[in-house]
Amino acid sequence: MKQIIMEVFQSISWPKNVEIMDFIQILLIAFFVYHLMLWIKNTRAYTLLKGIVFVGVILLGAQIFEMHTILWIFQNLSMVAVTGILVIFQPELRKALEQLGEKNVISTIIPFDSSREVEGVISDRSINELVRATYDMAEVKTGALIVLERMILLQEYEKTGIILDSEISSQLLINIFEHNTPLHDGAVMIRNNRLVAATCYLPLSENMDLNKNLGTRHRAAVGISEVSDALTIVVSEETGKVSYTLGGAIHTNVPPSDLREQLHRMQKKVEKSENGKFRIWRGKVREDEKTQKTPDK
Repeated sequence: MKQIIMEVFQSISWPKNVEIMDFIQILLIAFFVYHLMLWIKNTRAYTLLKGIVFVGVILLGAQIFEMHTILWIFQNLSMVAVTGILVIFQPELRKALEQLGEKNVISTIIPFDSSREVEGVISDRSINELVRATYDMAEVKTGALIVLERMILLQEYEKTGIILDSEISSQLLINIFEHNTPLHDGAVMIRNNRLVAATCYLPLSENMDLNKNLGTRHRAAVGISEVSDALTIVVSEETGKVSYTLGGAIHTNVPPSDLREQLHRMQKKVEKSENGKFRIWRGKVREDEKTQKTPDK
């Protein structure tokens, strides 16, 4: 079998002066083109692409029939058009770059990048308090919106609310979202096992495929999951059903077991990032520090 593969490989007529760097460049170009096509498919850029194709057809016709006035107009408006596209699609471009930055390519090559993930571990106690508060509020149809920050910092949205910086407890969460209380409107932000802010305003999703029965609270949950890697828990004030959003997708009417499983999955993913040589090296450093601090008996 190996001999057959070698014969097929040798029979291929390779271009002259092909080096390994050429293959690397092809792979990189394919990677960026693939993600560009995904971005075009999932954003308003698809509509823009159809418009560009239409304009290209007009330009081709103008070039064939020598319509110099039309060619002159397009030539002078081209730079203005590019600037306008960048301004109009700034949110989509930002999202695309953020999604590209979320890829684990860099963290795989450079293990020192895992320090941010280690800080974001959510404890079992916090998970229990979150699940208890969520379904206690669902039982009495108290609307709630809880955002769990992960790798991407959400300080710009945190600043729109009121800073709390307290431990996570079911009683506190229930009191925050109680009707007619000062902090019930908006979202609660959780970071590093701490409840950091309340009444935070989140961006609304512009996804037209969302169920029309979903209200503003659910659209805000989907919106924050589209611009970050946050996990957001939603309790419907109308139906009392619990949902969560992650990666731009919403999972509705989830039972306690599914929500708990998702929270534990997030916890395990963070703990897994500590594996590797960097963890061993860091553990040795901490052990040496403890040894140096321990007094001789």
